[in-house]
Amino acid sequence: MPERDILDLQHFLPYRLSVLSNRISQDIARLYADRFGLGITEWRVLAVLGRRDGLSAREVAERTAMDKVAVSRAVASLQAAGRIERQTHDDDRRRSVLRLSQAGRAIYEDVAPMALAYQRRLLEGLDEGDRAALFRLLDRMEEREAATRG
Repeated sequence: MPERDILDLQHFLPYRLSVLSNRISQDIARLYADRFGLGITEWRVLAVLGRRDGLSAREVAERTAMDKVAVSRAVASLQAAGRIERQTHDDDRRRSVLRLSQAGRAIYEDVAPMALAYQRRLLEGLDEGDRAALFRLLDRMEEREAATRG
């Protein structure tokens, strides 16, 4: 009987990254869920629009690598809560773009420093060289992942 490769999840990079990402996302979600009633997907939409207003829902989904349906639900929820506004694009009347409302901007301004403080706590066990190496490696892995989609 031929010997088969064994998938050891503790040494399988996609699994490890997924578990770590889920744990970090859940920890950060606790920072804003109780205070603002936001879920992870809603916060990610707000965070993307906080950095760049005027994106379509499709562009938000692409930037976050989230499912289009989940982004669409989050957009609808945020719009119903008055946290984002949907407008028709000036150049293409068929395309709508999203912007943070005044209330959405206020939430973003409150939550962003909390998220950055969480990141500082997460990275404080790494020296500056390790942090730089981590981000350099993540950049390279993202490039490799994009090349495999090709």
